[in-house]
Amino acid sequence: MQWIATSWGGPAGWEFIETEVRPPKTGEVTVGVRAAGVNPADAKHVAAPRDGVALPVPIGYEISGVVTAIGPDTRIGSGLVELGDEVIAFRVQGGYATEITIPAEKAFAKPTALTHAEAANLLLAGTTAAEMLHVTGAAPGETILLHGASGAVGVSVLQQAALRGITVIGTASEARAQVVRDFGGIPVRYGTGLADRVRALVGDDVVASLDAVGTDEAIDVSLELVADRNRVVTIAAAARAAAEGILAIAGSQPASARFRDEIRGELVALAQNGDLVVPVAQTFPLHEAPAALALLAEGHPGGKLALIP
Repeated sequence: MQWIATSWGGPAGWEFIETEVRPPKTGEVTVGVRAAGVNPADAKHVAAPRDGVALPVPIGYEISGVVTAIGPDTRIGSGLVELGDEVIAFRVQGGYATEITIPAEKAFAKPTALTHAEAANLLLAGTTAAEMLHVTGAAPGETILLHGASGAVGVSVLQQAALRGITVIGTASEARAQVVRDFGGIPVRYGTGLADRVRALVGDDVVASLDAVGTDEAIDVSLELVADRNRVVTIAAAARAAAEGILAIAGSQPASARFRDEIRGELVALAQNGDLVVPVAQTFPLHEAPAALALLAEGHPGGKLALIP
């Protein structure tokens, strides 16, 4: 079974259908999906026609599961593979499924410290967070501002920054401030007066800003507090980025895709060692994918969501 978008638009128009899983060729593996990560891009990328994309479109970009078939002379991204091995995969197409055949280089041994639901949500948010820190040149001893610190990407930024000795001032609601503290950040309430509240905490020490929410407030405050526009990045406000001369990154950009592919192994190792965790708020049966995406669209699910076949 697999979710497929047969027309442009929201999840209500998708179809949950029986599909034939083809056997893997050389360089491919088949994975029995135990959990599929739920991300905003899953719905966003089929909401309207896009150049180079033809319907129908299988939905879902990351999974965790068990290898059920292996193509001849095939290794996965993390090395040797055997039937029954637990793996995760990222940047696949069609992860909202019970079983899927994928390029083997996209699969890595699943971190044993994570459940399938957690592991299925590790890499999309994790690689995005890593790239945000990378492109802004965030370094040990520096202080950065993070908009959307209690969200999925934000929580990964907090953890990765803490491991590097970077101080993070993270915006959040009062209700989510403890999440920021739990992952090593210093919470600050967003809303009117945000720049002044940040200055009250760290003066003029903010050297870079990472925007994971895309609001005008986030961009305006970033520009007010950070002198070097090359150290301001957004993943959610591409139009403002173009207008203001700041960085905008996305997995569809070739440079972003290369970086995110290269960093996968490092993030998997961090998770294996217990240094990178993935808070999961709720799981849904696979056939309830539209309900999961509806909760995600509300903007405050309280952690990652996963679909369980």
